[in-house]
Order: sequence, then structure tokens, then C-alpha cells
Amino acid sequence: MKHKHKLILIIGVGLTSLTVLLAILLFTIFCCRKRKSENGCRDVDTDRESAFESEDEDEFVAFVNHEDFIKFGGGEDLSVEEILDAPGEVIGKCSYGTLYRASLVNSDSVALLRFLRPSCTLRIKDVMPIVEILGCLRHPNLVPLNAFYRGPRGEKLMVHPFFGSGNLAHFIKDGAGEVNRWHVIHKISVGIAEGVCHLHSAREKPIIHGNLKSKNVLLDRHQHPYVSDFGLYLLLNPTAGQQMLEDSASQGYKAPELIKMKDANKESDIYSLGIILLELLCGKSPIDQDLHLPTALSVAVLDGRVMDLYRPDILVGLSNDQRAVMEDRILQFFHLAMACCSPSPRLRPDIDQILEKLQEIGK
Repeated sequence: MKHKHKLILIIGVGLTSLTVLLAILLFTIFCCRKRKSENGCRDVDTDRESAFESEDEDEFVAFVNHEDFIKFGGGEDLSVEEILDAPGEVIGKCSYGTLYRASLVNSDSVALLRFLRPSCTLRIKDVMPIVEILGCLRHPNLVPLNAFYRGPRGEKLMVHPFFGSGNLAHFIKDGAGEVNRWHVIHKISVGIAEGVCHLHSAREKPIIHGNLKSKNVLLDRHQHPYVSDFGLYLLLNPTAGQQMLEDSASQGYKAPELIKMKDANKESDIYSLGIILLELLCGKSPIDQDLHLPTALSVAVLDGRVMDLYRPDILVGLSNDQRAVMEDRILQFFHLAMACCSPSPRLRPDIDQILEKLQEIGK
């Protein structure tokens, strides 16, 4: 009997120990799964972005929620499936997103898709009010936002019309044909200024472009300019916004007083516009031979090298009287652009004054 009781005691202790071990094992498995799930949120975001950028359409479409697809003017006939299923070609990349040229099968058209990386943007609740404002802006010299898709993992996709003639930077760099004609230079300048004017004055609170440069001016086949990327920095988090500013500085478009992207204002937009006007006039990059363009052209004037201010082809075929008139217009245009690039924000003309002066020069 004594041995029997010992056996029962040993079995009881064994069962109790086994129960404890099973409980510990189950608890460990549960914790591991929970940890994997929590850590997996970031992995899912990365995979979602990678899936979209590698055009893994099945995975992306699986997350589609029609309520997260917002359409604005010009995008009424678009569908989220058509956008996400569209064959796309990468045409540009930067630190905060990727640009795609997408062929829309149903409408037999081409769209420009801008994918914003979740890690670079604000939270969706902060993004949506800004998107609503940007989606309502319409002007003949602005690239409209036709639709916006917000994904469940923070993905953000902006849909714009596509302009096949490229951007102003390429047009200027090409340096041939239409770009050398004064009336084309003047027309493009006026168009850009009118687009910026609408941003600064159409609403009670101005919409600041924040990243105005020749690469962000698109052209159609008639050299009609469309300002793009306006207000985009408002959707970015502070780190990504600052990177945008640093890129702008390295390319020669940043106003000297601007330290943080969040402080961009109308005056800093005017500075960038002035750089674009100088680009158009002389056909040179904002950073020319290690000199910033306004500085380089100021030195040219002091040295009596006035011909450096403009493309010589502008004057080809003109009579002496016509040349004199054209040189006077070019000089006025140059002084206007340099005023926009003044180191002091207070000395820069506002956009209404710029438009008035451009129209006066064109008469």
C-alpha cells in the first residue's frame, strides 16, 4: 500500500508538472505570435509598398476599399481597379515617392501616378484635409489632382493627367528650336506666373508651392506650361519635407532665408520663380560653373558681358531697330528676374507685380 501511495503521489506530481509545462508552452507560443504580429505591421507596410512598386497587382487589389478612392474634377470616370491594374512605367523617383506613367485601358488614356511612401507622409487624418484643398484647385496653368487613393497601410496614391512633352528643365536643356524664340520664353514665363498667382491668391489662405523649379513645370505640345507638385510638401512629415528643401538647395532654387520647409512662404516661391525666369532667358542651369545663376549673371553684367544674359539666337533675323527693341525687353526681363532673386524677401516683388511687369514687357 505504501508503494501504491508513492506511485499515486509521483503520478499526481508528474501530471501537475506536465500541466504547468503545457501552460508555459502555450503562453510562450501566444507571446511569440503576438510579437510577430506586432513586428509584422512594419513588414506589411514595406511589403505593400514593394508590392505596388513592383506592380504585384493581385496583392494591392486585395486591399482595395472603394471608400478610400476619392475623385475630383476630371477624374469622374476613373475607377480604383483601373488605376491599380494599369500597366505602369517608372519615370521618376525621389526620397519620398515614385512617379509612374500608367496606361488606362478603359479610357484609352495615360495618367501620371504619384506613389507617396507611407514612412514619408503624415497620418491619413492629417493628409485628407490637404488633399481636399489640392483636389479643388483648378487653373489653366496648374496640373490638376484628378483622384486620390488612400490605402489601409498608409499608402497614398495621387492621380494626375500626363503631359507627354516633358518638363521645362528638359526643354531648356535641349537648347534648340522653340526654346530660343522670345515669344515662347515670354509665353511660358507668363503662364508659370499666372499659375503661381492662382496658388497665392485664389483662396483666403495662400497655397504655397514650396518646391517650384523647372522640373516641376510640365509642357504640352504647344509649350503651354502647367505648374505641378504644388503644396506637396504639406503631405510630408518633417523629415521628408526637410529632405525636399535640401534637394531644392542643391539644385539652386532655395531662397537664402529659408531654413525649414515648413516655413516656406510666398516670398520663397517668388525667389524660385526668379531662378526659373533666368533659366529661360539664358538657357543655363541654376548652378553654373560652381556659381549660383544670379551671381554668375551679375558678374557678367559687371564685366560688360551682356550677351551672357540671353541666348544669342533670340536676336537672329532681326533688323537693327528690332534688335534694339528686343534688347530693351530682354534687359527689363532680366532686371525683373533679378528682383525676384533678391537676398532680402522684403525687396522681392509680389506675384501681381510680376505679372503686370511681364505683360508690360510683352507689349
